[in-house]
Amino acid sequence: MRAGSYFYLAFVRYCFAPRVLLRPIHEATLSLPSPRARGDIMRTRLASLTAVVALVAACVTDRSDPVSATASQTPGISASSWGPEVPPFNNEIILRDVTGSGGFGHVKFRQPNDADRVVYLDTWVRNLKPNATYQLQRATDTAINDDCTGTNWLTLGKGATPQVLTTDDRGTAREDLFRNLGTTAVGSTFDIHFRVIEQASGLVALESSCYQFVVTQ
Repeated sequence: MRAGSYFYLAFVRYCFAPRVLLRPIHEATLSLPSPRARGDIMRTRLASLTAVVALVAACVTDRSDPVSATASQTPGISASSWGPEVPPFNNEIILRDVTGSGGFGHVKFRQPNDADRVVYLDTWVRNLKPNATYQLQRATDTAINDDCTGTNWLTLGKGATPQVLTTDDRGTAREDLFRNLGTTAVGSTFDIHFRVIEQASGLVALESSCYQFVVTQ
């Protein structure tokens, strides 16, 4: 095709191509609704808003009351297998430093409601001597007055076998201990306190305040 033909086709496309005319906004003619039309629009929007509010109210009203009788019938997680807190079947034993070294300990004292009468003692200590061995002990008395005077110290462990707490290089140790109370009558009540001693020297490193415990089943 000759060069003249190319120029001719380009000219035709330019002349007959669709145009998009852009005008400044202030020159554009805006079509505004009449006052009556605007009123109809406002009424429509108000009706829509009223419908939305009604739907939201219905949703809120239909939500279950967490303390209602219906909600209370929903099964959930229960702590009853570990016994209620009052009488004190379970305790959070806090062991505090008596040496000025900043040691600390915690014993999670739990007795399930079952026929075994086993007390579980999840024990954790920190800020003791690193790479050392300690023992958890308890003493009881039956004068129930929150004044622990018992000196019958018993070393706790895995059942009847004493267990040491061996600290790591940061002075931390953890052991899951337990004690079988099968020979102790159900309903027996004690004042009870705990201590952690260094195994080598027998010196007390941590001790607790006085707690109460009731043997349950």
